[in-house]
This record gives sequence, structure tokens and C-alpha cells, in this order.
Amino acid sequence: MKQDYIAVADKSRIYPPGVAANGDGFDVCFISEAESCGLLLFKKGSRQPVARIPFPHEGRMGNVHFMTVKGEFEGLEYAFEEDGKEAADPFGRQFAGCGRWGHKERGTGGIHTVFPKKGADFDWEDDRLPAVPAQDCIIYKIHPRGFTKHASSGLSPEKRGTFEGVIEKISYLKELGITTLEMMPPVEFNEIILILPEKSEIFGLPQGMRREEQEERPSHTEPVKLNYWGYCSGFYFAPKASYCSSGDPSAEFKRMVKALHHAGIELVIELYFDGSEAPGYVLDVVRFWAMEYHVDGVHLVGFAPLSLLAEDPYLKNLKLWGEGWKEGDSRRICEYNSGFMMDMRRFLKGDEGMLSALSYHIRHNPDHMGVINYMANVNGFTMMDMVSYNEKHNEDNGEDNQDGSDQNQSWNCGAEGPVRKKKVLSLRLRQLKNALLLLFLSQGTPLLLSGDEFGQTKQGNNNSYCQDNEISWLNWGLIRRNKDLFAFVKQVISFRKSHDLFHMAKEPRLMDYRGLGLPDLSYHGEKAWQPEFDRCSRQFGAFYCGDYSEDTEKTSFYTAYNMHWEPHEFALPNLPKGRAWQMVFNTAEDSVNGFWPEGKGPVLKDQKKVMIGARAVCVFMENPEVLPEKTVREKEGKKDAQ
Repeated sequence: MKQDYIAVADKSRIYPPGVAANGDGFDVCFISEAESCGLLLFKKGSRQPVARIPFPHEGRMGNVHFMTVKGEFEGLEYAFEEDGKEAADPFGRQFAGCGRWGHKERGTGGIHTVFPKKGADFDWEDDRLPAVPAQDCIIYKIHPRGFTKHASSGLSPEKRGTFEGVIEKISYLKELGITTLEMMPPVEFNEIILILPEKSEIFGLPQGMRREEQEERPSHTEPVKLNYWGYCSGFYFAPKASYCSSGDPSAEFKRMVKALHHAGIELVIELYFDGSEAPGYVLDVVRFWAMEYHVDGVHLVGFAPLSLLAEDPYLKNLKLWGEGWKEGDSRRICEYNSGFMMDMRRFLKGDEGMLSALSYHIRHNPDHMGVINYMANVNGFTMMDMVSYNEKHNEDNGEDNQDGSDQNQSWNCGAEGPVRKKKVLSLRLRQLKNALLLLFLSQGTPLLLSGDEFGQTKQGNNNSYCQDNEISWLNWGLIRRNKDLFAFVKQVISFRKSHDLFHMAKEPRLMDYRGLGLPDLSYHGEKAWQPEFDRCSRQFGAFYCGDYSEDTEKTSFYTAYNMHWEPHEFALPNLPKGRAWQMVFNTAEDSVNGFWPEGKGPVLKDQKKVMIGARAVCVFMENPEVLPEKTVREKEGKKDAQ
């Protein structure tokens, strides 16, 4: 029986783009230059429309078509029509047939949108954004699928690789010390990449492609790859259905955000734009995720109108991250700092002439714009692969190892790939500890790639964009195998969070601007107060004056970096009378896994100088209560003489 539908248009009001519930009907709004537009209705799973509802003549202003429709929509899906051609709703909130990841049928046929549920308001209760200052953030970057997809995650099969899986791992994030979760694109996109062997051509099917255009493409029987990362154009108003375990991706994503906030953890999502989007559309997308899903920030990948977003009054409290910022108004604006990774990796492996870059990065964190530092990110080697491979190994990508960067600034520590040699394994662990201290003792906001805390490897693949398998999935069993590394990471994060000198509210000035007799941060070489920026030097010291700390204890710290393959003696800055240097970290000390519980480390017998091992980083803290054994004996001798 044919269903009758009523369509009316009201020019006195502004219709929101897409389809929205309105009483016993729906408000419909479609942006198109076409002369003839309408709403197509389909039964679930059908390719042939059961009804076409044209936009009324009066329902148009410029290129905006609008109407309110009433009728029976139960069990139906929709798409738009423009001049006889089918088009998907770019503002759709959920799409049919997308719940199964990697299903080849995604590469063919039209894309239909699920009608929004009426009265489906989510109860946010007392949800509040944690609003963690940039200098206090510890960022942890995940792929929403790969984070928990591996069987070793310990989750039930239906929760693996989903937003619900992230909820299950919140306690783990808290244990690690994470304040801010960054998630790779969680929006709906077409993960199918069709391959034309005869042309050696690789391309994806853009979301929203019209049916006629799709029919010109190869069928789903052609070879395919999977776009695992999601850095492509997509449906920006819909959480990805295949990352959902419940069948309702919108509600599940909101539950995840709510649970994270309850635990005091922020969520920043990545959104990719290819530059073809209108600036106003990008603005609408970012506003939508901030308002509808309560995200704490957006990492803008690709091409986006950065200035427009930074100046928008609705987004003034939103964290905005990206590359290419010219200026900002505060540290809520953060620039991804790939330069940090490349420079610090070069210093780590012992390249010459890197001390100037080191001195810059450990203090760089301007007030007007934050910087996000990392030693590894999605596009490139993991930290474990950084110390295990000299060359990329992307053969599994099917591109003859021609894809991915050849400039990884990595060093395999003497052997390529997996080894059993204890000497090589020990050196790799030391280098990882060195890298972690370089990251977390620098002033910028540190980002840890998920899995780096327990030695995740991609087997030397530095461009795993198409690897939806164990190359990309986190292997949680590595926590047990690399327990020493995991323990060290937790200790370093805790140490940074406990001492504000390593994440100051103001960038260190290298000056005595308070008239205390010492600068806030000073640079040193093998001789105290004499930094050496010679090209061949690989030794560097940094002294953090405790009087500039906001902590009540006002503890000073000295870090010594030696990336030479031989030990070097460092002269130590003098401390006030009655105070002594005490060891906190020493990556060359394997017997204690490179660290001591704070206040439990050895007090240096010689307070004037110390030997720093080959390829090692040491951190010393000022201890006013514990004196070296020699000093204690001298005091007791003087007392006896009296």
C-alpha cells in the first residue's frame, strides 16, 4: 500500500542541515546547486526507492532546499536526490550497512542514512570537561579499533575494537597517568580501497559518491585494501558504526566520553579535511563535536581554516591542535611538533651538532601557543622499532617497500629487527629509557603513542595505513614481556606530574628574573655553567632552580645527558650548605631498572662531580634532609672535638 507524505516549507525559520526529528515528522535540509531536489525513501537493505518526496517550490533559499515532512517512516532509510541522481546526506548521523568493518559491499551501491530516533536525548548528568592545562597534559594516542582489537586485550569479542572497549581500559589509562586521550578519526568513512592491478592504480571511493559514479567503478570483486587509519574525507557528523558494539554508535560514543570525563580524562579527536570543504562546513563540524559529543578538543589533520576556528567564540575553551599555526591566543592552541621527534632521535643515536636543538626543545613552550612533543607517532616507527630497525620494512603494504618515509632517524643498536643477543637488547632498553626522559623532561606537552609504554612493534613498518591486523593492533601481552619498560614509563610520568619545574606555566627564561641569584633554567657542559655547543660534543646538563617552583618544597634538579658511546665526567652545580644531590634516574643502572623511588636513591659521595655512563641520562634531585656519608662523618667529628 502506497504511503502518502505531506511536505511543507516555512521560510520564516532556519532549518538545520540534514534530517532532524520535529514532532511527528522530520525537518529536512539539503544544500545543492541542482534545480530539482528531493528526499528518497528506501526499505532497509533495498536499492530501489519506495517513495520520492520533492522539496516544495517555496522551500528554497539560494542553494539551500528545506521542508518539513510527515508520514510513516518506520523501517525506512533515506538519501537525497539532485537532478535525478542519488546523493548521501553529508550531515547524516548514522548510515546503514556500516556496522561491519571492512565489508566489501561498502565499495558498491548507494549510501543510505538511518532516520534519527525521536526522543533519544542522552543523559549527560553532571558531565564536566576536565579542562586540564596544556602544560599538565599527558597525551596518549590511540586508534579506536586497534587499541583493543587484539585478543590479548582481555575483552570479550564483541567489545574488542570499539568505543565500549575504550571504556573498559579507563582504569589502565589512570594507572599509566594519562590525562588526555587522543583518538584517530572516529567519524564514518569508507575503509574500502579498490585496486586496479592493470593500471597499478589505488584509490578509495569517496563518501557521498552518487550511484551513477559508483557504477563506473570496479565491482567489489576487485582486490581491496583497507584504509585502517581513516585519513580521508568522510561523514563528519556520524561516529563510525563499526567502532560500536551496541548498534547505536552515537550513544556508545557519548557513554565513552562521559566515562572518560568521570575519570578526569579528556578526549581529543582527530578530524581530517582534504581542503575541498567550505570553511563554514568545517566550522560546523568542529562545533558539532564540541556541543553534541562534549569532546575536549580537536586535532585538525590535512587542510582546515585554522584562523577561523581559533577565532570562533563557541570554541574558545576547546583545545585545537594542528600543524601550521601562525599564532595563538593561549596554549589551548597547540602545534604538533614533528621537529622535536626528528631532532631528539638524532641526538639519541649520537649524531653530531645536536646540542643546540636539544637545548631549544627542552625549554620551548611559549605562552601564546603550546607545543606537542613526541618521539613516535602513527606515521613512522614506534619507539621500539626506532631502536630496532635502521630501514623501513613495508613489504606487506604491497607497494614494493616504496611507500613511507626513508628518513626515520632510527638506529637498530647493532642488529636489524628481532634478536636474542642480551647486549643488543640491553642497549635498546637503555635507549628507550633515554628517549622517554627526553620526552617527559621537556617543557612542551608530551604525547605517548599507544603501546610504546610496553614495546609495541610494527615489525619495522613505518606506514601501516592499510594494516588491519596484528601489525597495527596493540599486543597487550607485551606488558608482561617488557615489564621493566612499562614500570619505567609509569615512574617517569609520575615524576613529571609531581614536579612542576618540568611542566612550568611559563616558558623558562634562562634568566634570574626574580633576583634569587640563579636563573630558572641554566645550561651546562662537562664543566658546570659552561655549556659546550661544539659540533662533536654529545654531553649536556640542565639545572632547574627550585626557587622558581610553585611547589612548597622548592626542590632543585639537575639532568645530565650523555649520548656519547663512552662515559663522561660531569661537574655538578653547587647546592646551598646542608643540601645534597641525590640520584633519581640513571638509565645505565640496570640493577634498579634505571630509577629509584623518590627520596630513596643514593646520595652522591662526591657532590662536586659525577661519572655519567655511555649513552645514559641521569637525573639528580636536591635533598635537604639526607647528606652524603662523608659529610655526616665530618659533622660527627667536629661535634666530638668540641
